[in-house]
Amino acid sequence: APVREGWAPAAAMEAREPLRELGGALRAVLARLREGEPGEGREPFELPRFWDALGQTFKVTSQEATKLSLAFSGPPLTSAEDCRKLSEDVQNAILAVATVYYWLPKGQGTTLRKMVRDATTEVVEGMIQLTETILSAPLESLSQEQLISTGGVWEACEQVSSLPRGEHYNQAAVASALAACLGVVKDALEEMEHALVEGQDPYSDIMEDEELGFRGNRDTYWSEADRKLLSSCMGLMKASKACLKKVLGVVKAYGKVDSPEQIAQLDDLADIANEISPSVDELALSMYPPVNELAVRLNVNTQEAFLMNFLHFCRTSHVCPPSEEGWVQFLTDAVDHNMNKIKNFTQGQL
Repeated sequence: APVREGWAPAAAMEAREPLRELGGALRAVLARLREGEPGEGREPFELPRFWDALGQTFKVTSQEATKLSLAFSGPPLTSAEDCRKLSEDVQNAILAVATVYYWLPKGQGTTLRKMVRDATTEVVEGMIQLTETILSAPLESLSQEQLISTGGVWEACEQVSSLPRGEHYNQAAVASALAACLGVVKDALEEMEHALVEGQDPYSDIMEDEELGFRGNRDTYWSEADRKLLSSCMGLMKASKACLKKVLGVVKAYGKVDSPEQIAQLDDLADIANEISPSVDELALSMYPPVNELAVRLNVNTQEAFLMNFLHFCRTSHVCPPSEEGWVQFLTDAVDHNMNKIKNFTQGQL
């Protein structure tokens, strides 16, 4: 880039040196956040005070990102002294965010802590990205990348307002986690239903090969035997969706955070749900032609284990009063029914 009149590249490099130091400090904070865990504070933990402090530190961080970005958006050249002051302010804001996260005790629930930690690390990552973007920009020019990076920090800081909170904080966090898993399963199920309805060739929307013309490869089609097997696999995927939907409902209706045991039970439900959604994705992928029956069988075995564990844990937890046991048994029977059919179709594989 051409050097504008009155601009000194050496001075610009010197002025940005505190930014390089800031980047290293922020990466150290990020590493500690990813590896470390909140501790049990000596003072009694007050949830309203925690949320107020977290919201305030995110707000300050957003403001510091704006000030930093504006300082390097054009002439006049930012002095090394000003850059150092800006860098210190950013570092202090980020340290305050991390400190407030560490206030959150383990006893408040692992699901809630993970969501707060994810939001916190996203803010730190955004600020690292902003400093790196400014450092890589030619002198004092405002690039599109810098605008995007600044907006990224704002967006990350605004996420604090959408974190689950209130009287039943960990219940809300677990409900949010279950809803996210349900969304993944719904998408996988809809995609597979669409592929099956499309006809014999699930790859029909892919462009034809210009040289080969129409594809005659049977590996891109489902046979009648494949479709019978897939029908039962779809039944298992639908049972997964129903399980997540029902458990989400009882967590919202009956979930409590009055004791460490209740908080732990909610966290365990979220942990098991986090295993169900990727296993549904794996099953869906193995169902595309050419169908490998062994891969399908192994994936449905994994899916069955997670679902049965999920239903059993729900039934024995505080979120499942006697009035809810009927649907738990119904879905247990549905999983068994589809598994027996799949075993019959794939009996030669195991």
